[in-house]
Amino acid sequence: MSNFVKRIIFPSAALLVLGALSTPVWAGDVKGKVTAQGMRSPENIAVYIDAIPGKTFPPPAQHAVMDQHHLAFVPHVLVIQKGTTVDFTNEDPVGHNIYWPAISRNRKLAHNMGTWPQGISKPFTFDVLGDVPLLCNVHPEMSGYIIVAPTPYFALTDKEGNYVIKSVPPGSYTLKTWSEEAKPVSQVITVGGSIVNANLTVKR
Repeated sequence: MSNFVKRIIFPSAALLVLGALSTPVWAGDVKGKVTAQGMRSPENIAVYIDAIPGKTFPPPAQHAVMDQHHLAFVPHVLVIQKGTTVDFTNEDPVGHNIYWPAISRNRKLAHNMGTWPQGISKPFTFDVLGDVPLLCNVHPEMSGYIIVAPTPYFALTDKEGNYVIKSVPPGSYTLKTWSEEAKPVSQVITVGGSIVNANLTVKR
């Protein structure tokens, strides 16, 4: 083989090897279906990645919104990342008094947002993980939930129980659920750059 051919082939082969070694592993989607046993519906079940080892996540700049509309919390369940500021708005022509008696059953974290009329918005930043049951002192029939998740990788099931968590980085993680009625479940998953199917069953 001539020196000229060697100069062309060997560097090219080396580049191919380096390229293969440095090929990035892309993020993947986690999707599946949650089956609810002993419940009316599999809708509004939170599914989230519990932690990404070695990574922390700054609070998102964009606020989430929890509205009061037609004497109901909209949405009924809101999932947010820890550190998110939620704007509590009121679209009803009556006043609402928004409060939560605890966060994850810790009554020391109870808080009353006060009462305000239509068209007013009040912010609150949630820095504690867990479920926040929302109530209204003026309208006792109103109830809702905010779920504070540890990572930005979460989803909420639709009416059929389907969910999709987008762009999860590669690795092995614990997938967890929260439901207003069912006991929480967890499942270990491995994400490697393609779609990961994770079906879950929750029981009342």
